Amino acid sequence: MGNLGYTDTPVIPGSKYLVHDGDRPQPPVVTPGAMPGAAPSDAIILFDGTTLDGWENFSDGSEVKWNLSGGFMEVKPNSGSIATKAKFGSCQLHVEFAAPAIVKGEGQGRGNSGVFLMGLYEVQVLDCYENPTYPDGTTGAIYGQFPPLVNACRKPGEWSYYDIVWEAPIFDGDELVKPGYMTVLLNGIVLHNRVELQGPTEHRKTASYKPHADALPLVLQDHGDLVRFRNIWYRPLKGYDQA
Repeated sequence: MGNLGYTDTPVIPGSKYLVHDGDRPQPPVVTPGAMPGAAPSDAIILFDGTTLDGWENFSDGSEVKWNLSGGFMEVKPNSGSIATKAKFGSCQLHVEFAAPAIVKGEGQGRGNSGVFLMGLYEVQVLDCYENPTYPDGTTGAIYGQFPPLVNACRKPGEWSYYDIVWEAPIFDGDELVKPGYMTVLLNGIVLHNRVELQGPTEHRKTASYKPHADALPLVLQDHGDLVRFRNIWYRPLKGYDQA
């Protein structure tokens, strides 16, 4: 293969490796999805449109009552939010969703749902196509904390997608060592660029951190509207090989 690197360069600060070190571990090979939004080879599939076996009622762990058809699941109003049986922390998450094609209501009463990282940190799902509401509650908002940089909504009934990079907070006992950070893209457009969260998202209250587990489920909200979801997958995030 020839010379893969150098042995006469300085050590990278914070690392045991040299600049251009040929002995540094090679990145693992990941095969991209065949088309945009398709899961890469190392993704963990949370919902592929065929079964709800990997999900449960968020409040009591009972069987999910949401409707499953046509490769998507649809909120069954007042049946309860749902959670993955899988638990995870820092991740790359892909979620596709569609607000109802038949428009009813306005503001927060139109196509309302939510994607909750670790069941605590909400990226708002709402139909905000020509439908204004309070900015920190609009589509793509980190609810109650940060409005999205732009409104990138598609028309009601059309499929949209979130790509989210989530860095989970780190606790040492009761002490917060590192806050959570989130990067969010909607339909390929940046809404949040590694913003520091103030704590779990809240309704009509400011946020603050309380210690919680390193791994928790993903939650999708039942807010009473017929929002649809499909093609949900994640990849656990790992750090660089600095040690």
